[in-house]
Amino acid sequence: MTSIPPMPENRIFSGIQPTGNLHLGNYLGAIRNWVTLQDNFESIYCVVDLHAITVPQDPKALRQSTREVAASLLAAGISPERSILFNQSCVPQHSQLAWVFNCIARLGWLNRMTQFKEKAGKNRENATVGLYSYPTLMAADILAYRATHVPVGEDQKQHLELTRDIAQSFNMAFDVPFFPLPEPQIFGSATRVMSLRDGNSKMSKSDASDNSRINLTDDADLIAQKIRKAKTDPDALPSEAAGLAGRGEAQNLVGIYAALADSDVDAVLSEFGGRGFGDFKPALADLAVSRLAPMGARMRALLANPGDIDAILADGAARAEAIAAPIIDQVNDIVGFLGAGNR
Repeated sequence: MTSIPPMPENRIFSGIQPTGNLHLGNYLGAIRNWVTLQDNFESIYCVVDLHAITVPQDPKALRQSTREVAASLLAAGISPERSILFNQSCVPQHSQLAWVFNCIARLGWLNRMTQFKEKAGKNRENATVGLYSYPTLMAADILAYRATHVPVGEDQKQHLELTRDIAQSFNMAFDVPFFPLPEPQIFGSATRVMSLRDGNSKMSKSDASDNSRINLTDDADLIAQKIRKAKTDPDALPSEAAGLAGRGEAQNLVGIYAALADSDVDAVLSEFGGRGFGDFKPALADLAVSRLAPMGARMRALLANPGDIDAILADGAARAEAIAAPIIDQVNDIVGFLGAGNR
């Protein structure tokens, strides 16, 4: 058996679904934090198109959505020089390791995954095997690079716990300290952005009303228009955060302002407390336009030249595979497969 190489120290992995039509919630909740992580981590970012096909996809639309998501990451500040950016299906080691993990994970572990229950709904018997087992592919996404950290939101904590269980079970089954137990990278600054039409519902691309969200491709005029039309209440803003309780729409707009200004709710209310939305909305619109419109312009420019996006993803895939291939060779050797791992 080949010797076990040392663990990486600060290697982060994260993936994003190629759903297209990314919006302000995606940016403030995750993408801008990925940009910051480039300063302190070896960063590997992936458009997870293999995960996308756990539900039916139109092939042409999937290709376009993959480019759109890649363009949004690049426009937001992900650097293809400082980070690795690629689409998952171009690195076969993800699928290879997922099969090994399918033979490590237990049915009981997967049965506890709440997202499968939510996505399958009452039609569970007609759900695909891929939808059921995609948490093992998610574990393979992370561990194919022996990543030490994973940025997670509230809805992904359970999957990271499963990844740690799989890594530990592999290490114990073969008596090797091979895989790290990746740590969650949780951001206090991650912002939960709600619909502009309903402060009790998350901003979502599936909402029938386009006015419920600010898309990352929206231009300056459209951003300002959507903020002007955002639902509010008739009361003035409070001077302290406690005064936002029970005022979902007000709380949402103040939170968006604070996030875009790299500030906090208390500082925003210190400035705007006692003032009505007639004063606050124009200020929020100006701030949103200044922060988001250049990103949208950059994204539209990238999408006008899809070959450039494809080239960046292809280069990222080659760099990702250069890391993953030796790791999977070592996995094959540990498991006992004849092949590259023990030549």
